[in-house]
Amino acid sequence: SACCKCLMNLLHQSRPCVLVFTQSSAWKKHKSCGTSSLLPMTPKKPQQWLQVVGHAGSFHVGDYGTLLKRFCEGEQQCYLGLMEDVLKPFVPAYHGVVQRDEQNYNMMDNLLTHFNRPAIMDCKMGSRTYLEGELLVARERPQPRKDMYEKMVAVDPEAPTVQERAQQAVLKTRYMQWRETLSSTTSLGFRIEGFKKSNEECHTNFKRTKSREQVVEALDNFVDANKHIVWGYLRRLKKLRQILEASDFFRTHEVVGSSLLFLHDWTGRTGVWMIDFGKTEALPAHLTLDHRTPWVDGNREDGYLWGLDNLIDILTNMLPLT
Repeated sequence: SACCKCLMNLLHQSRPCVLVFTQSSAWKKHKSCGTSSLLPMTPKKPQQWLQVVGHAGSFHVGDYGTLLKRFCEGEQQCYLGLMEDVLKPFVPAYHGVVQRDEQNYNMMDNLLTHFNRPAIMDCKMGSRTYLEGELLVARERPQPRKDMYEKMVAVDPEAPTVQERAQQAVLKTRYMQWRETLSSTTSLGFRIEGFKKSNEECHTNFKRTKSREQVVEALDNFVDANKHIVWGYLRRLKKLRQILEASDFFRTHEVVGSSLLFLHDWTGRTGVWMIDFGKTEALPAHLTLDHRTPWVDGNREDGYLWGLDNLIDILTNMLPLT
């Protein structure tokens, strides 16, 4: 479903979809989630967003500095847990569920509110972006998929095996695992999904960005070679790593398909937050993860901290030795 895809939302849409909360608004509180009320929040001017990675219609911008994301129960449960965890400062504040036109939305802080025409980047974290449960389902009901074969040959005509070429179809499990090998997901534990610079220059073609050198080139473009911005991101990422290693939520969840959202603007302000928890799953009570151990089928490891280690190392090496 759309809510369980990693989504990147960007500013400056030519035809903005802006929804405003007023006294007579059609929005209403749907159910109590034990989170803070909207009323004490300072009203903010709604921002204009452009969604460039993900599904159209999954997001709306609300007033009072909020963002509305199509409801996903798994994501709701994650945010409720995160609001009670040491990771709370590193995720958007969650304000419960609202409803409009019979559609439910998770309501959270709009992270762009305190930035001035920011540059924005989405990095999908981890060494895989599919759940073990998805592999299991695909194996139990193996069905050769012509649509996935077509996607495969569109990227690499030589990728299908002789048998797959004869069938003009591939199994979903094979496609999911092949797709991850194209980018830096399997080689570095993260991949750049896309970014937009403050001048509205947009880059989303990173499916084949795999080597460390290619990633450095993309990151350098994103920050416009500004070392001050790199320093700001590094400080935030190192603090995030420290908190992740202490987090009960992180230790007890398989975090797959989640992203880090990077923001900076012309003032030098920088920020990084964890977003997109639609595919994050709680582990059985007896199991915890270190998020660095290589994944093998059945161990549930996601490589999140391994990817964060690599990202921190890459940014560190982009700075002068002094």
